[in-house]
Amino acid sequence: MEQNERNEQNTGAGTRLTLKNRLSAKRLALMAVFIALSFVASFFEIPLPLFGASFLKLDFGNVFIVLISFLLGPVEGIVVCVIKECLRMIGGTVVGELANMIVTCAFLLFPAIVYRYKKGIKTVLFSLCVACLIGTGVALLANRYITFPLYEAFLGMPAKEAFEIFWAAILLFNLIKTVLISVLTLLLYKRLSNFLKKLKI
Repeated sequence: MEQNERNEQNTGAGTRLTLKNRLSAKRLALMAVFIALSFVASFFEIPLPLFGASFLKLDFGNVFIVLISFLLGPVEGIVVCVIKECLRMIGGTVVGELANMIVTCAFLLFPAIVYRYKKGIKTVLFSLCVACLIGTGVALLANRYITFPLYEAFLGMPAKEAFEIFWAAILLFNLIKTVLISVLTLLLYKRLSNFLKKLKI
């Protein structure tokens, strides 16, 4: 009985320590830096008008969100994503940022969760490949049921009709975007991971 109580106390202490570590000044500061980097990078947009879809623009702000998800965890990645998109909503378009928030969170969740349990380059490659498919699929759904309906007045046609015209462009665009983000994440992750180990984060 006494042994069980000690074990429960030790478990509770471990949980409190984990929560304390999650909210450490270093981790919060790192998240703030990545929010800023992602926010700034999102303004450097590259037009990618596939199949006449002139509204498609590529940016690499999500690279920093995926990186922080690998470095600190999926919860921190989602927090960084939400705050970054909320900042974009200030003086921007709520609809586009809301859709991007949903797609980005869907994209980062699988690889970040898998990486918590099994590390290694093969795991990362596999999980990012799956994430590209998940992100692209969610992007199609987000455009069909969020972006296009809410922008219907600007499209000059019913949302369903517009989606039937542009779905292939959206599919290809998001495949390109998620693959490029995955490649950049792979190139940057190891260096950042080694740097953070030195800082003991």
